[in-house]
Amino acid sequence: MSMRRFARLFSSMHCHYSALRFTKSHEWIQYDVNTKTAKIGITNYAQQQLGEIIHVELERVGKKFNQNDSISVLESVKIAADVYTPVSGTIKAINQAVEKEPWLINDKAMESWLVEIAFT
Repeated sequence: MSMRRFARLFSSMHCHYSALRFTKSHEWIQYDVNTKTAKIGITNYAQQQLGEIIHVELERVGKKFNQNDSISVLESVKIAADVYTPVSGTIKAINQAVEKEPWLINDKAMESWLVEIAFT
């Protein structure tokens, strides 16, 4: 299945969200047009390159970021890697499930968002 087709299928499951967008550094972002927020995660390719993720460090709710700032650090058995925000904004929510169980990113990278940002 192509990534474009997957993005259409994934976004149809969450009808108020727009289609997924991808960055060159392998983050994905999905906008909620009703609340002007966006969820950010990493692509399946990124999690494959990292290997088994063993720790997720997320920034705190309320912190403001500029586009391309690091919003998270993922540690794997191979390396530690920053996750960058493709938009400026303020963190509205963090995904505590992936903080507690980092392996969720390896199992379902395209569903395991890291942070939700109110974008500017």
